[in-house]
Amino acid sequence: MRTKVVIVGAGPAGLLLGRLLDTHGIDNVILERRSPDYVLGRIRAGVLERGTVELLERSGVAERLHREGLVHNGVELSFDGHRQRLDFLALVGKTVTVYGQTEVTHDLMDARAASHATTVYEAENVTLHGFDSASPSVRYEKGGVGHEIACDFIAGCDGFHGASRASVPDKALSTFERVYPFGWLGVLVEKPPVSDELIYANHERGFALCSMRSPTRSRYYVQVSTDEHVEAWSDERFWDELRNRLDAETAGRLQTGASMEKSIAPLRSFVAEPMRFGSLFLAGDAAHIVPPTGAKGLNLAAHDVGLLADALIEFYEERSQAGIDAYSARALERVWNAERFSWWMTSILHRLPETDAFGRRIQKAELDNLRLSRGAASAFAESYTGAIAAS
Repeated sequence: MRTKVVIVGAGPAGLLLGRLLDTHGIDNVILERRSPDYVLGRIRAGVLERGTVELLERSGVAERLHREGLVHNGVELSFDGHRQRLDFLALVGKTVTVYGQTEVTHDLMDARAASHATTVYEAENVTLHGFDSASPSVRYEKGGVGHEIACDFIAGCDGFHGASRASVPDKALSTFERVYPFGWLGVLVEKPPVSDELIYANHERGFALCSMRSPTRSRYYVQVSTDEHVEAWSDERFWDELRNRLDAETAGRLQTGASMEKSIAPLRSFVAEPMRFGSLFLAGDAAHIVPPTGAKGLNLAAHDVGLLADALIEFYEERSQAGIDAYSARALERVWNAERFSWWMTSILHRLPETDAFGRRIQKAELDNLRLSRGAASAFAESYTGAIAAS
């Protein structure tokens, strides 16, 4: 079998890349080691920057997003029970849209199925070959039968533990990592959100976040140590801890119920450089991870594949390699900006092991600065909404 682009991974990054290529008639095949149900079952955040929304519009899959997505003009930050709101629309003229990553994936899967583009689910033992030569290919097994796809390019969109980055020789990669000594315990509940906008709370007991998936479904998080286990957290214990970390007014409005899903996500920052190796391109979590505090993971992945799609379209329609050659540098500029912002938000909102009385006052001063300085507040709004993003 032969195609122009093999995309490894059918998460939102791989599906979005495939859709963008489809709209320009560029043949591609997506390989995914999991089943469609497993892919759709992944619970992830969904705060979309305007740039991500525009890519979905360009892909023709934004109808349901515009119908069901929740447009937010700002967020609230809380320190020991004192809340302050940052108005993104007033500060930088930008908004974000809350629309779950699962829903984005669903829309992209439906569009791909309607286009009859090839997606192979439950593709086992995927291996990448010849991406440093003129004859790249990808091999996999399906139902015990081996297959090989010859191609022009390979897009590695298969996540942190996928085959794509692992196929690159160690000497060709530089990696940078910070593992945080805590995680987020998250609960999904079929109850209306406690607030119309996200609330990020810094409390002496630890971080908390009030988020949502829809007007009737809420997502809440509390910071926990890395040695915690989900089984130790009953719903009652979770709700009690969340209330303790919120201001009294918000805690009083909180509607609780039986959790639909409960899990602990560790936090890490990670970057692999470069993001191109001959005809292999890394995108999304295959190349970088950010802590979820800054709501950047899905948006970074979308930015990567937007750049890559434009580069491949340019190659096939104009026979130019300019975009391909610039891909890694352009993507990494945005990646490191998002890593900086996500690290900063994580640092000022969480209780770190080294956070003493001085550290707590510095965290408060950082948050006060957002209230006192329009410049600081605008810089925050630009980073959060993606208003300033490397091209």
